Amino acid sequence: MTHVDAVLCDIDGCLCPETSAPMDAPALARIGALNREAIAQGRAGLALCSGRPQPFVEAMARLLGCRLPCIAENGVWLYDPRTNAYDRDPAITPAHLAMVREAGAWVESQLGPRGVVIQPGKTASISLYHPDAAYLRSIEGMVRTAFAACGWSFRISMTWFYINCDLAHISKGTGIDRWSRLTGIPRDRLAGVGDTPGDLAIADRVAFFACPANAHDEVKRRASWVAPEPEAAGTESALAAMLRS
Repeated sequence: MTHVDAVLCDIDGCLCPETSAPMDAPALARIGALNREAIAQGRAGLALCSGRPQPFVEAMARLLGCRLPCIAENGVWLYDPRTNAYDRDPAITPAHLAMVREAGAWVESQLGPRGVVIQPGKTASISLYHPDAAYLRSIEGMVRTAFAACGWSFRISMTWFYINCDLAHISKGTGIDRWSRLTGIPRDRLAGVGDTPGDLAIADRVAFFACPANAHDEVKRRASWVAPEPEAAGTESALAAMLRS
């Protein structure tokens, strides 16, 4: 492995469960220690790249001691823990925000009676949740068709337990591109960790990509290395190899 200055890391499925199960606090403490060790040695360290709302990403960044900007809401936000700055992608216009509100109102009226709720805290995207993930998977195609019929330009995708409805022109990829321009860290000094197909945007933009054992098969096929452990323990193993190389 070449020398790595920074690692872009997903949150759900990599640092914590996507469910409401407890986080692996000891593993997260060790990951934070790895990050602080890397920073003390002159590396840039860990940056988060997540579909989670900005406040969740900010909390995780503080927990892990991140000193690099972090990507939240699948590219909508860059949050800089050094300055507490929140930078929304300027390609998101008032018209796009109005479209998100319209789509959200449709979800509440058409899917709310079926027990589908919108994950709180997002600004320019919508994530749909139902306690029965199989039911969500069964309506993913219907949501995609309905949004298209309304002329709403969204990218619809299923994670382990959510349907993500993201503006078609905003993604983890566009977020990483903005992040790279801001930090100046070149691709050949950058590594990544992810577990779902949405994280392939990370794999496309780093020199070395790893995933925990719980990753989707499609992601494992793209990975340079697959950790033997799942979730935070697997990410800890990957980061130890990346940040100590």
